[in-house]
Amino acid sequence: MGKRHAGAALAGLITSGLTFGASQTMALEPLPAWQLDWHPWAEDRPAEALCRGTYVMPVYRLPATDEPGQVRSESDSAYYGDEGETILGGEVILRRGDSQLESPRVSVPPERDWAYAKGPLALRDINLLVRGEAGEVSLNSDAASIDTAHFVVHDQHLRGDALQLERLEDGRFRLTSASFTTCDPGSNLWQLVTSDLVLDRESGFGTARHARLKMGNVPVFYWPWVRFPIDDRRHTGFLWPVLGFSSDSLDYAQPFYWNIAPNQDATITPRWISDRGLLLAGEYRYLFPSDAGQIEGAYLTSDGGGSGGSGSRYEGEDRWYVDYLHRGRFDARTSYDLRYGAASDGRYFDDFGSPFGNGPNNMQRLARLDYRGDLWHLEARAQGFQKLEDPLRDRDKPFYRLPSLNANARWTQPGGWYQQWRSNATYFWRDVDRNQVPLREAAIGTRLHLSPVTGWRFDETWGHLEPRVEWLYTAYDLDYGERQTERDTSLQRAVPVASVDGGLIFERELELGGREYRQTLEPRINYAYVPARDQSEFPDFDTGERAFSWNQLWSPYRFSGADRVGDLNRVSLGVDTRLLEDARGRERLAFGVGQAFYFDDRYIDMEGDADTLPRPPEEGGNFERWYNATRDRSSLVTRLDWQISDTWSSRWQWIYDDKQQRTERTSLDLSYRSQAGHVLNLGYRWELQGFDPSVEPDDDEFRDYNREEFDLSIAWRLSPRVDLIGRAVYDSTNERMLDQVAGVQWNDCCYGLQLVWREWVDDNDTARVADDTDESGIFLRFVFKGLGGVGGHAGDYFERAVPGYRTTAF
Repeated sequence: MGKRHAGAALAGLITSGLTFGASQTMALEPLPAWQLDWHPWAEDRPAEALCRGTYVMPVYRLPATDEPGQVRSESDSAYYGDEGETILGGEVILRRGDSQLESPRVSVPPERDWAYAKGPLALRDINLLVRGEAGEVSLNSDAASIDTAHFVVHDQHLRGDALQLERLEDGRFRLTSASFTTCDPGSNLWQLVTSDLVLDRESGFGTARHARLKMGNVPVFYWPWVRFPIDDRRHTGFLWPVLGFSSDSLDYAQPFYWNIAPNQDATITPRWISDRGLLLAGEYRYLFPSDAGQIEGAYLTSDGGGSGGSGSRYEGEDRWYVDYLHRGRFDARTSYDLRYGAASDGRYFDDFGSPFGNGPNNMQRLARLDYRGDLWHLEARAQGFQKLEDPLRDRDKPFYRLPSLNANARWTQPGGWYQQWRSNATYFWRDVDRNQVPLREAAIGTRLHLSPVTGWRFDETWGHLEPRVEWLYTAYDLDYGERQTERDTSLQRAVPVASVDGGLIFERELELGGREYRQTLEPRINYAYVPARDQSEFPDFDTGERAFSWNQLWSPYRFSGADRVGDLNRVSLGVDTRLLEDARGRERLAFGVGQAFYFDDRYIDMEGDADTLPRPPEEGGNFERWYNATRDRSSLVTRLDWQISDTWSSRWQWIYDDKQQRTERTSLDLSYRSQAGHVLNLGYRWELQGFDPSVEPDDDEFRDYNREEFDLSIAWRLSPRVDLIGRAVYDSTNERMLDQVAGVQWNDCCYGLQLVWREWVDDNDTARVADDTDESGIFLRFVFKGLGGVGGHAGDYFERAVPGYRTTAF
């Protein structure tokens, strides 16, 4: 299965009974570490070792007998007592199967069923050591009893003591007045102290009655009964609770884990939020040979409203979400996916989601069937999603594809000729008031899109040439409902797309800084022609205008989706140079610069009118729209990828309008990655207001200011135990911090700790600065190795906040 539940299982948590009701236990004098098979690390210490040493089980001092159950013995002396017992003295060793007893004196009665040992004694089994003052061991079974016992489970790094330790005939161990910990010898940062403890190594868990968790000498929790794992297997039971506090509310969640079967499990989590009410959450997962999936969800009856603000908008209403995911395969070529997600409102995850303030942006809905053959790729899907915005305007609701059918293929012939076939038929639908959306978005209906391609590719080590012709045919059958319009509901469009792409590669040997490189010089030219076709009555189902970039220099498509085909008559020129370091062609540096030159104005925009350009600013039009449609050359695009060293790398992109003498977009990233686990990221972003034409002024994502941001993130591994995490995102335009994170992860041998402080700006689903609110929180997770932990897991969040960082697993 995926994530592993290894938390402590609790039958009840009674924090008020830290001392009352718990059996008093007698603390035993600790043994020296060497008597516990402890070997501290020396020069052989592994680089990532968290413990200061390891428990090593020595070899048996006597070989086992050939017959199971037969006892082999060795002693310095032996004689018979007055009552017929056999008394072994000196250095006595008894071996039966995997069990070995070492003692200075052992007496065996005439019945030969038990052996009674005087201490100090040692009882060994596979990965187990028990030392005590006296004991008795069955000679016919695995039963044993040791007084004043100290024990070690080598492979689980677990040690403890008990006034009495019994090994039952079924292999379980029962301890009276016991304590145990996974801390190194000499450290008792935490201990579980209990009056009655049972360890079942066969099933992999322990149970304790009247148990107290102590940190140092201070008791912090009490359980009448507790169940916990002693290995990595999953076990049914209560997990550690998750506690959250704020100035005016308490948030307590008590997960229960159900290990249904080796391939199925479930987690049920009642959660009490003092100012909202009782929320019940659950997750069920399954894994079969050809199928896997999970379903999760939560439900809150009559929201209490929280502490006010926008979250109180749903006071008295039921709040919920559900998310189902299933993936399967019929055979090696045919697979399918199912996904359904829904939430009661757009603010659900803002109010109840991740404690670190990062919830999903939408809830996916999908049913997909996919076939991949040698020639054809066929796909059928029904798809949509719920956009999690609050409030959500009709015009921002997404279209559903009910269904969408794809059939794609590619043929190749000797000599470089090839053909492609791409086709799609989709029925678009959405549930909106059609009078509240723009006319071009009010239509629903069917769209058929065909795009056959033929081309020729000449490709050699010194260059390439590829002429290509594509024919784009699109037909619509539309329905505007009751919306009054004179637009045609049956539309067709056929547009040819022609392009020629070519480039050369020149190479030379170069020496820089005493190192040899192979340098390339790669000029490239691309010509594309797309005639203008009237699309003013066409709907807008899935189309957006693409922002200019390096890739757009070589692409004939100005729009994503199939509802618009932009007219284009341009040539792009560019040059790349690369430094290759060795025979494998490892790239140390790549630098490129390019620019496009237009022979015609671009008439087609989202309005689709092939005869009308955007209005110039002197006529009240938008300058940027008019300028981008009529400029005779694009901005210069410059990019640089530089692997400075084995640990440092950088990436730079600059889009500069040499006519207006202004930067339209630039980004600079500097990254450090070390083998020791250190990560550093420095980033800078600048983007001109309105640079992305797909984001219109009335969209929620539209920014009415030039965007300038600095981003610093760091993860520094001070040692195998300690990681420091930090991030700061600064909005230079508005002179404010967008996100600040500081965290520490301590991963010791017996415990782990994650402490996170975060303060961030919540944009409330708009890009208007006036709508933003500040959020902050301090989050703590503490893990007791071998028991479980308290608090939400920050590992995934750390990895998102600091790209390149990989958290050390607890």
